[in-house]
Amino acid sequence: MSAAPLPIRDGLGPDRVRMPAGAAARTVVEFLHTAHPGEDWSARIAAGELVDEHGRAVDGDTRYQPTRFVYFYRDPPPEVPVPFAVEVLHHDAGLVVVDKPHFLATIPRGAHIRESVVVRLRRDLDLPDLVPVHRLDRMTAGVLLCTTDPALRRPYQELFERQRVRKVYEAIAPYRPGVEFPRVVRSRIRKRHGELTAVEIPGEPNSETRIELVEHAGDRARYRLFPRTGRTHQLRLHLNSLGAPIVGDNFYPQFRRRAPGDFTDPLRLLARTVEFDDPITGRTRRFDSRRALEF
Repeated sequence: MSAAPLPIRDGLGPDRVRMPAGAAARTVVEFLHTAHPGEDWSARIAAGELVDEHGRAVDGDTRYQPTRFVYFYRDPPPEVPVPFAVEVLHHDAGLVVVDKPHFLATIPRGAHIRESVVVRLRRDLDLPDLVPVHRLDRMTAGVLLCTTDPALRRPYQELFERQRVRKVYEAIAPYRPGVEFPRVVRSRIRKRHGELTAVEIPGEPNSETRIELVEHAGDRARYRLFPRTGRTHQLRLHLNSLGAPIVGDNFYPQFRRRAPGDFTDPLRLLARTVEFDDPITGRTRRFDSRRALEF
């Protein structure tokens, strides 16, 4: 995908609107006022912040361009600030590795735009091309890799897509004295678009996790998890299937809503270690989270 014709501003890229074929509008602005009446298009035009896909300024006389795009900045609605910092573990010419806190989204999406790793780092480190090469759930903390050079994006993404990254997670969950560890859990996981939770269904397994018991005290235990695949909510589901749902999980075994400003009970799941052979240098690289999961 080509770069947007407006630069990143305050960590955020521009929005865009497609002008459909068959609209009755004579000009771009006439279409925008009809299709999106709540926006202040006059102010954007005056600031030079309404442009076509070639970066050319749009004014009141710019003719309607069917099937083309116009770009502009839009301020997202207010968000509850996540009161935890993103710690930088490593920063070189093309790679930034961070220790993501719980509750902070990886990428801007839905209700979490400014309160995301991408927007924070682009703004705070002045790195407009920063993107993550893999994902961590908003409720999961730990090691996250990002590239800052578009030319390096694909080689690092392919490491994860081809399962060439050795990942170790840690979780706090109920102690199950009747379950033998270490063990490998395999299941078929289905996550439908628009549904918050995933489910395990009969069929050929598409997910696999090795789980080890590290220690236990009372009715809680610390587990080490080695996912071979990366399905949505895989680690949550696999521990839950053993009768050991992760402490702080508001999705499994039963979904419960969490208030937007409630940061008191994090999911006790941590991406502890990421290790891989660097696709550029060939050297083995390992990054470890400095965060701790307490019983």
